[in-house]
Amino acid sequence: MYKDKIILITGGTGSWGYELTKKLLLQSPKEIRIFSRNEFVQVTMQRHFNYHPAIKLIIGDIRDYPAVEAACRNVDYIFHLAALKHVTICEMQPEEALKTNVSGTENVIRASIKNQVRKVIDVSTDKAVDPINFYGMTKSFGEKLMLHANIYSEYTKFVCVRGGNVLGTNGSVVPLFKKMIIEGKDVTLTSKEMTRFFLTVSEAIDLLLKASKEAIGGEIYVMQMKACNILELAQVLIEQFASKPISIKEIGIRPGEKLHEILVSSHESPFTHHYHTQYYVILPSHPSSNLINKYKNYKKVNFQQYKSDDILMSKEEILEMLEQGGFIN
Repeated sequence: MYKDKIILITGGTGSWGYELTKKLLLQSPKEIRIFSRNEFVQVTMQRHFNYHPAIKLIIGDIRDYPAVEAACRNVDYIFHLAALKHVTICEMQPEEALKTNVSGTENVIRASIKNQVRKVIDVSTDKAVDPINFYGMTKSFGEKLMLHANIYSEYTKFVCVRGGNVLGTNGSVVPLFKKMIIEGKDVTLTSKEMTRFFLTVSEAIDLLLKASKEAIGGEIYVMQMKACNILELAQVLIEQFASKPISIKEIGIRPGEKLHEILVSSHESPFTHHYHTQYYVILPSHPSSNLINKYKNYKKVNFQQYKSDDILMSKEEILEMLEQGGFIN
């Protein structure tokens, strides 16, 4: 699918971008364009990939339409990763989150249609489902804009892939807890009842690439993910890395945080299908004939919602997940 093609990754200098670039290079694309704002992290990425000739680094901001439009020229596929993602930052500066996560997404859509990009894959989040924080609201708007964009072009197809927390991404809880423990500091939790979905970055990118190939436009692919209690996650890390007794302190939920996340809401479940063993696919309430034909033989789900406290990993399973993610030798 990607052989000899030109691919654009917005916000491609983060953990997802590194792993996605690594796996796309195995498919011999003509060019991978990494579009982001930070000069230093682009140089770091360039060195990491040993100045690979297929990788082209582009300084730009998705808020800037002319820059996005220029980056999209002759592009075949776009992975839209760029976003402001930190819940608390988005709560404190909602106007900035709106500019990046909503206006920036609109720019990607407009530029994709103008340049006749084949397919745009929007990477979304569980926080877009029944959102209570501004970050989640902007990502929900982004999903709706992406799916609605399918009516504007018969050529360009727009799809969404929704996931939860990926181990080891920038600002994620596992490296933060590990650092605290190794330094002998107490681990701080917002709530001992909190649960979250988790996946390794390699698993997340494998699922993203598969969804990008399978999707035909207008649907949301939901990664089936394991969930765990954050308290038990901290306890497993303490057991593995503590060189002295470590306490766990509960500091209270931050602005905009949920106790539990949802990947499929009760409003979406009537339109959700099992898709192989790794995905659910959410169709629009009034799907096109193409979508109906694509998914007509896949069973609908029998749950009301897909929530992070439904089925939790045991401590042994958490340890195995951390080992697979490379956090524990």
